[in-house]
Amino acid sequence: MTAPETTAAAGDTGRRPTPISRAMETIRALREELAALRGGRTVAVVGAGLRAPGGVGDLDGYWRLLADGTDAVRPIPEQRRHPFGAAWDEVPHRGGFLDEVLDFDAPFFGIAPREARSLDPQHRLLLEVAWEALEDAGIPAADAARRNCGLYVGVTGQDYREWMPGEPDAYWATGNGHCFAAGRLAHTLDLTGPVAALDTSCSSSLLAVHMARQALAAGECDLALAGGVNLMLSPRGTEFVARTGALSPDGVCRPFDAAANGFTRAEGCGVVVLKRLADAVRDGDRVLAVIHGSAVNHDGAASGFTAPNVLAQTRLIERALADAGLSPGDVGYVEAHGTGTSLGDPIEVEALAEALGRPAGAAPVLLGSAKANLGHAESAAGVLGLLKAVLSLRHRAVPPVAHFTTLNPRIDLGGTGFRVPGKLEPWPAGAGAYAGVSSFGMSGTNTHVILGPAETPAAPETVAVAGFEVSARTPAALRAYAALLADRLATVEDEDYPAFAYTLTHGRAALATRVRVAAADRAQARAALLALAADRECPQVTPVDAAAPRGFAELPRRVISLPAYPWERRRCAPAAPDARP
Repeated sequence: MTAPETTAAAGDTGRRPTPISRAMETIRALREELAALRGGRTVAVVGAGLRAPGGVGDLDGYWRLLADGTDAVRPIPEQRRHPFGAAWDEVPHRGGFLDEVLDFDAPFFGIAPREARSLDPQHRLLLEVAWEALEDAGIPAADAARRNCGLYVGVTGQDYREWMPGEPDAYWATGNGHCFAAGRLAHTLDLTGPVAALDTSCSSSLLAVHMARQALAAGECDLALAGGVNLMLSPRGTEFVARTGALSPDGVCRPFDAAANGFTRAEGCGVVVLKRLADAVRDGDRVLAVIHGSAVNHDGAASGFTAPNVLAQTRLIERALADAGLSPGDVGYVEAHGTGTSLGDPIEVEALAEALGRPAGAAPVLLGSAKANLGHAESAAGVLGLLKAVLSLRHRAVPPVAHFTTLNPRIDLGGTGFRVPGKLEPWPAGAGAYAGVSSFGMSGTNTHVILGPAETPAAPETVAVAGFEVSARTPAALRAYAALLADRLATVEDEDYPAFAYTLTHGRAALATRVRVAAADRAQARAALLALAADRECPQVTPVDAAAPRGFAELPRRVISLPAYPWERRRCAPAAPDARP
């Protein structure tokens, strides 16, 4: 062999893989595979709709209530007593009540009056809030129908069955029942992805979020709606809960407090719009927060059928952390289940301390529970807690826990790093950037979700705006909507006017009564909207045929929050006797 040939051979030997290099390549490939898997499981919250006690109808209103430490619990409103009358006096009747739940814009959804009267108000509320969530995401319902959109709904109560006059007909049969809550919504919005109604009592809506995330990760859908609803429409449901001994005798929910004596029931509805994060970034969506991990388990053979299990809760949180690829120190806030019961709160905090506790001197973890403000919304509680965490991440602040003055003596926070805020606090310096949300069902099913903040969006580019479109089902609704939008424009910055125009034109459904507004700037737009609201002639406002293509040049996709559609609600309830037992 010549010298050059020997050198070449030696060079080939130097490039030949060694056991160590092969192992390093395997590790690198596994890390890339794990990152890809986690990337597919990372889900963006791109829109939200909600109703909560205290007149809350959007995220901004929810944040104000939470940040102010408001207690929205009150005695049952007089108009809500019918048709059961004095029967409400026989049960604890302080609660987190919504203002009015029997009114509904049935024609908007193409539902006949007789059918609407038979339709559980929980199903009606889901229709409205899901529509609002999609529009908050800048995704018209027709666009969602063209995608592979999944739907997961948490629902438990069936109080409306007790309103049934006489024997049930077909409308009552399909207007009540859990499966029809999800089925009706999917049918109305023409959603063809996976659809399911879930009932695990208090953890139902957070489980819905977990299931939607799983479906997105598995490729079963490319867009998903998830949430839950709860209404108190009969005193009998409260009577059943009262028999468990879990209700507060004075109707005040005091999570983590020494005076905690149970929870008070509440109503609410929340729906989030979810997409894989990579898809949301690709599509230019506004991201409210990012779901990095989630887990679900059961208490198993706990000390009692409805008793919580500290070991199960600990494992749950540890699994959610592992799913997110995070460590305990990455979590700076936990929106706890926190019902204010003497047994549940100490067990929950013990599990949190075991899973997330940190050494002395480390940055604290703040604990919260929206039930102190709202009461326990049961099958809607998990998603309302999730939205509180979304808002805390967005505002980089944690609201106070209402009614908290003295720590429950059964709860030991010593050496855990946990703290219960008594006022609105900035996100603690040096604390983990993520938030955990827990929801535990009386049936034993537990869910935990871990959220992170959205990335700060890039500064908006300067673009010329020719105008925008706005539409509603009827002329009266269009005028009402124009008034709401004019008020909103008063608070929109000039640099956000292109986003306002884009969101209205391309992020809202094109309905039957439709106009184009020629307006190059915010001032012109507001003047035109005020004229439209007052039904005055305005040369800038031009009627458009409902079937016409979208007008104006395409703007860059940028979504901002706008007022929800002005529903034209009418009372939808069966004729009922003056009182029922």
